[in-house]
Amino acid sequence: MMLCFELSMPNRGSWNGAWTGDDHCYAQLVSLGRGRKAAEHAAALLAKGCWRYDFGDGWTAGIKVREVSGREITKIRRRSRGFCGYGWMVDSIIRRGEILNSAERKEAEAAQP
Repeated sequence: MMLCFELSMPNRGSWNGAWTGDDHCYAQLVSLGRGRKAAEHAAALLAKGCWRYDFGDGWTAGIKVREVSGREITKIRRRSRGFCGYGWMVDSIIRRGEILNSAERKEAEAAQP
């Protein structure tokens, strides 16, 4: 199963309220593998559907997830301009089900036995 994570900036702290990436596709394709566990994990992510991350400076990132297959995968790979350096958000969503910044990730890892 292939999942597509798409980045947007719904709240913008810029002087004109614009984001230069508005007209572009920022997507990251992720395969969670095969099997029951992978399917359950993917189903949980798809059920949640979207996440927000507040940078604290007026900017907010939005990430949506959906299942993709076949020709759509090729189209996305062709159109996407990467993930603007925010791939760590997708990693956090996949690992923890939420977006944690670096300090929060370290704290969560230290709390694990």
